[in-house]
Amino acid sequence: MIRKIIHIDQEKCNGCGACAEACHEGAIQMVDGKAQLIRDDYCDGLGDCLPACPTGAITFTEREAAAYDHAAVQEHLAKRQKMSKEQPHAGGCPGQMARKIEHRRKAQGPGSPTGRHGHPGCAAHHGHLGHPGLTHAQEASQLSQWPVQIKLAPVNAPYFDKADLLIAADCTAFAYASFHQDFIRGMVTLIGCPKLDAVDYTEKLTEILKQNDIKSLTIVRMEVPCCGGIEHAATEALKSSGKFIPWQVTTISIEGNIL
Repeated sequence: MIRKIIHIDQEKCNGCGACAEACHEGAIQMVDGKAQLIRDDYCDGLGDCLPACPTGAITFTEREAAAYDHAAVQEHLAKRQKMSKEQPHAGGCPGQMARKIEHRRKAQGPGSPTGRHGHPGCAAHHGHLGHPGLTHAQEASQLSQWPVQIKLAPVNAPYFDKADLLIAADCTAFAYASFHQDFIRGMVTLIGCPKLDAVDYTEKLTEILKQNDIKSLTIVRMEVPCCGGIEHAATEALKSSGKFIPWQVTTISIEGNIL
């Protein structure tokens, strides 16, 4: 049949993944760093993905295409949700076990530097590990929980209760020198890459916000367009959760500055 359906210009697509996050039917997936319509019958032709695209790569066209199949879409979404929520089986990587991290303070001599000892309200920060040759501020890891990957963190992990939640793009901690001190300290941290991770973060982040008493939400992203996907996923999750949670977005430049 001839019907209205989306067209994605591969030349204009910058691989940000925002359209894939916006497509509620899961018709768009990132393939080799570009957005692609994976099946015609998954596209309802309503164009929720159009306003999400920062480069205007998505337009409507009329062509021969299979009719929208709601039942197929529901089956597709159910399979995808099951895959994203599957937890490792017994015998899997022990590094995926959810846990809090406590930083024990090294005993200091008369000449040892003094500095901050954790963060108010964060029970996971009781002090710092010592490393010779580094100042006290430099040596302090502020990470309060594990795992940190969005796709690995259990939605009902106990550390989410009454947490200030940080959702950060992978590259931000490498670009911004004081990331631990300025962003991770006192927060529960989740990271991901919307361009490289073949996972829709929105559903999982929505469940985390719904099922836990999150006090605040901070989103840290890079300035590059492809990083817009993580901001989009977090803000969409916040809207879908139905909760009023204070939130803010910070953008880091490639040079490592806050914009």
